[in-house]
Amino acid sequence: MELILNGVTKTYGAKQALQGITLRLGPGIVGLLGPNGAGKSTLMRLLATIEKPTEGSILWDGADIAKHPNRLREVLGYLPQQFGVYPNMTPVEFLEYIAAMKGLSRKSAKRRIQELLEMLNLGADSKRLLGGFSGGMKQRVGIAQSLLNDPSLLIVDEPTVGLDPEERIRFRNILSMLASNRIVILSTHIVTDIETVAPQIAVMLKGKLVRYAEPEEWLQIVEGKVWNVVVPSSELIRIQETYPVSAAIHRRDGVHVRIVSEREPDLPAALLPPALEDAYLYTASKWEVTP
Repeated sequence: MELILNGVTKTYGAKQALQGITLRLGPGIVGLLGPNGAGKSTLMRLLATIEKPTEGSILWDGADIAKHPNRLREVLGYLPQQFGVYPNMTPVEFLEYIAAMKGLSRKSAKRRIQELLEMLNLGADSKRLLGGFSGGMKQRVGIAQSLLNDPSLLIVDEPTVGLDPEERIRFRNILSMLASNRIVILSTHIVTDIETVAPQIAVMLKGKLVRYAEPEEWLQIVEGKVWNVVVPSSELIRIQETYPVSAAIHRRDGVHVRIVSEREPDLPAALLPPALEDAYLYTASKWEVTP
């Protein structure tokens, strides 16, 4: 299986949401990282055949999905950023409804729903009304509906927003388990959701794909550029205005500030091992000043 994007551009009137996205994806998890407004959700809608590119093409196993959308829809699972459930339905009723819309037979849908409820740790809650579910439980129902047809391409858009830390970890583990025999695209602005599960990371900024690489390559970008300085609280705002800051922790001896800078700060500083969030911040800061 292969998903290829060739110069994908999307415009809405005078606004250009995506510009020349070119990417080739195979099985495994791809982390799509970028701030809100970077164009990630627009790209997800194009990949889910909800919208069509203004220019360029998207190919699924060689077929242009704008011309042949059903080629992809038959093997697509999609969890949009705004996923809603019917509060007066149980998980089983809701999933049966979605399965019917996807054209699954009643017999195969019943078997598949039971498999998914057990896999996603929802079996004990299968008869409860969805209106009483937590945010994390509703997201697991969302994943279940996206997996009903055992998709070859699974797209999840900002899936952990609003989840508590335990649910976020559970969700990431589920994605890792699902990635062995399908393409999984995880779109998010939360770096920690990406670094724990994705062997390939793409960063989008202002509608453009600025880099697509393995985590090791991302870390090499900021090798020797991450510093720790300790300053009094009164100096923190000045530091933040002067340097890209990826973290600031208040401790007894002052504020420990993690700075990403090509040159040593004008304060006593110690080099730190780089992290993925440093690389993302550095890339975003360089892009801000690019004409």
